[in-house]
Amino acid sequence: MSPDKTRILERRAMIMGMAGNLIMCGMGIYAGYLSQSQAIQLDGLFSLIGFAAAFLGLRVVQRIARQPDKFRPYGYAADEAIFVTFRALTLFGLVLFAMVNAVLSILGYLGGEPQPELNFGPMLPYFVAVGVLCLALSGFHWWSWVRTGRKSGLLKLEAQAAAFDGLVTAAAGVGLLGIGYLSDGVLAPIAPIGDSLVVLILCITVLAQYFRDFLAGLAELAGVTAQPQDLASARRAIRGSLQKDGGILRDLTLTKTGRSYLAIAYYGPARPVRAKEMDQLTKTLNADVAVILTGAELCLVVTQTDRAAQMQGAT
Repeated sequence: MSPDKTRILERRAMIMGMAGNLIMCGMGIYAGYLSQSQAIQLDGLFSLIGFAAAFLGLRVVQRIARQPDKFRPYGYAADEAIFVTFRALTLFGLVLFAMVNAVLSILGYLGGEPQPELNFGPMLPYFVAVGVLCLALSGFHWWSWVRTGRKSGLLKLEAQAAAFDGLVTAAAGVGLLGIGYLSDGVLAPIAPIGDSLVVLILCITVLAQYFRDFLAGLAELAGVTAQPQDLASARRAIRGSLQKDGGILRDLTLTKTGRSYLAIAYYGPARPVRAKEMDQLTKTLNADVAVILTGAELCLVVTQTDRAAQMQGAT
């Protein structure tokens, strides 16, 4: 699929995400107020973060389409990595805040402070409505992602986020409604703090995932080597053209930033070469690697040494 069609699908998906998350945010805040449930209010805050993420994602889609210029000589692909990193960091901070509040409520209950009584009436309609919306958003994002040839990291991330939000909502619903149903039985001792316990369990469940997402985005921004399977794919993609030229591939580096890859091939020709020949070889290698890794760009360095030797000042 062409880059223009991909951007159209991404833009449409971000607009749908903004609308869906805004609706769920309003429903969460209102249902949380009626039910006196911290878990539902937290769910509404997650939807607010989802709305902000979709809004920023729409801006990212518009920016990454720009060509490199004198201010951004390597293009705007890094904006996607920045977006993912700070989105994960924001969610991580929100989860920590919710955990602290839940722990304080539990400690307050143990210290004799009265706890607000939950109103279970609005809960079931809220959980059903939000669950359906999350399922619809996730399905739409996955469908859009498949239509791009499974190449848009932004759409894949949003599809996973919507599905995960739906799972969290379902878990909160089962927990809260279960506590309400059994509040006069075996769960009676923890019924007053059941809401805080559900929030704490949900936060512990998602905390590691958001931290991993943050580290992954940070690694891309720091220029860490791409995944081993991507590096191996790039090496296989250019092997044939280099063997045909007759030289030796002394080293290959590959970094990923957002949806783009930057490969640097350290190549030792077996004969005297002209700049024009190496320019043509670079074009051929770029075409080879782009077939395997969408958005990849390759830079050819003609050298008798590998990268490590050059960094040490060897000639």
